[in-house]
Amino acid sequence: MRDLVETGGPVVLILLIISVLTVAVIFYKLWQFASAGVGRHRQLSAAMVAWDAGDQDAARLALAGSRSYLAPLFQHAFETGQTADRLAAEAENAFARLENGFRWLDTVAQLAPLLGLFGTVLGMIDAFQALQDAGAQVDPSVLAGGIWVALLTTAAGLSVAMPAALALSWFDGRMAGERILADRVIQTLWATGARPDAQPLAAISGAARA
Repeated sequence: MRDLVETGGPVVLILLIISVLTVAVIFYKLWQFASAGVGRHRQLSAAMVAWDAGDQDAARLALAGSRSYLAPLFQHAFETGQTADRLAAEAENAFARLENGFRWLDTVAQLAPLLGLFGTVLGMIDAFQALQDAGAQVDPSVLAGGIWVALLTTAAGLSVAMPAALALSWFDGRMAGERILADRVIQTLWATGARPDAQPLAAISGAARA
């Protein structure tokens, strides 16, 4: 690792630090998703079916056994009769906590290749300066060595960016599924028309981002 940093220069050192932080963020998000029960909605789906069938007691019982972070939110809605807009806003707040760290992964996925390219450009400048200084006594091996060292930073940048982009895509896909499920539950709670102000969670989320 030390030889890699010495060969690639400060750009590789920066990419190495970024990669360590990125791996830490990815493992933290995996732990956070597992602790929050992301994707574990069997009981929540059962509660939705029971509520839709008019069996409120079975719906509450199913929610009580759910490990999902959304279960307490919907349990409170069952008990207090919150409006759809209020419930959607609280669900979006829960989603925002789970999405904390996504911006870092997105930044790394976009910035790491640029850092690698920047290091390559600097390395190519050094290589051609050495070629100029050599004058007529040009050694092709010196030029080739300078070029591969320069390209090393591009490879390092891509090796950092690709896992970050892959992890971000996976996390983002899981959160998209969470929003769809929450929207279904919210719409089911007010499907009888008792709450005509219900709005799709996806629409509310889109308006907030706009």
